[in-house]
Amino acid sequence: MTDATLENNTSKVHLPIADRERKIVVVVDETPESKVAIRFSAGRASHISRGGLVLFHCVKPSDFQHWIAVADRMSEEAYEEAEILLSEIAERVYAYCGVSAEIVIVEGEPQEELKKYMDVTDGLFTLILGANADGDPGPLVDYFSGPTMGNMPVPVMIIPGNMSYETVDSLV
Repeated sequence: MTDATLENNTSKVHLPIADRERKIVVVVDETPESKVAIRFSAGRASHISRGGLVLFHCVKPSDFQHWIAVADRMSEEAYEEAEILLSEIAERVYAYCGVSAEIVIVEGEPQEELKKYMDVTDGLFTLILGANADGDPGPLVDYFSGPTMGNMPVPVMIIPGNMSYETVDSLV
């Protein structure tokens, strides 16, 4: 590698923070731990220059295969419900910290779709997941803190699901 090549590569690595787009991705579902993770993510996103928040939701594919029209309608309804949920959360995020959140809804298995999204999306800063407060931390925490962790394109933060909003607010 020549000195000129090295210089060009390092200049890309050391861009000033203000010149880089950096987004936090948080997984949204209707669990209590997701709500805590959303609050933490929104608070952190409010402190990032040229940053943002991505509300990520995955609609699981319908298991109903007998009538395709019924399965398609079930999928449409799930997508519509997700849009309503994420729009409401985006409004609450904006009211809480002034961050306009980006909404991403995909269909498929959550672990696979989230990993695919992160692999192809530029400007991501971190993935924030909420861990269930009781027992098993949840399938996404299991997946992203296991063997997959070593190949992640961004750091993963796991927020304990038992944290109060007051505690979250004191940390962000």
